[in-house]
Amino acid sequence: MESRKLELLKQMAAGVAAQFGSKCEVVIHEVNSNRMDQSIVHIENGHVSGRKVGDGASRIVLEQLENQERQPQDHLCYLTRTPDGKILKSSSLYIRNRKGVVTGIFSINYDVTSILMLQQNVNEMLSTRDDDEGEPEKIININDVLNELIEQSVALVGKPVALMNKDDKVRAIQFLNESGAFLVTKSGDKVAKYFGISKYTLYSYIDSTKQEDKKK
Repeated sequence: MESRKLELLKQMAAGVAAQFGSKCEVVIHEVNSNRMDQSIVHIENGHVSGRKVGDGASRIVLEQLENQERQPQDHLCYLTRTPDGKILKSSSLYIRNRKGVVTGIFSINYDVTSILMLQQNVNEMLSTRDDDEGEPEKIININDVLNELIEQSVALVGKPVALMNKDDKVRAIQFLNESGAFLVTKSGDKVAKYFGISKYTLYSYIDSTKQEDKKK
């Protein structure tokens, strides 16, 4: 990311944090495949999520690195959950260079835990039926991302690895590839071992999924 642009983003981050107070966390991620484990280059009020400069990428950064050619829209006003259970109202804005390539993510996370608790108490007093609430997304550390993606790939196939045939494994690995799993350092070794295949076979499965995408 250009240094002048980063300094401007830092100035904006400080302004937003000052405007909304200590419950408002502002994070600047640098989208760079060579710094996946150190994507946070600036953070205001990091106590909200417990993160700091130099911490690893969240899942949203992984997905962006994998899918940046698709020109994603800003992800606004969604819920996330911190590891210690805080509920945050979040927005993530994609920062692009002159060529339109995403080079950073500017994220705002506001702790709404106490507000939600108050809302719940009011709803219990005024309502006679329970409203269905969607489950908030989680802020996931990079060390946990790969494990969760592998679990999701198995759930997608619908059978344990021991019962999977080649097509099942290709489908699971296709999901992992599209989700950015192989951007995590040494992920290939772990995935190959988990599915009981060699790294050569793993890469051939990845190549086959890319060929299928080109046909589409």
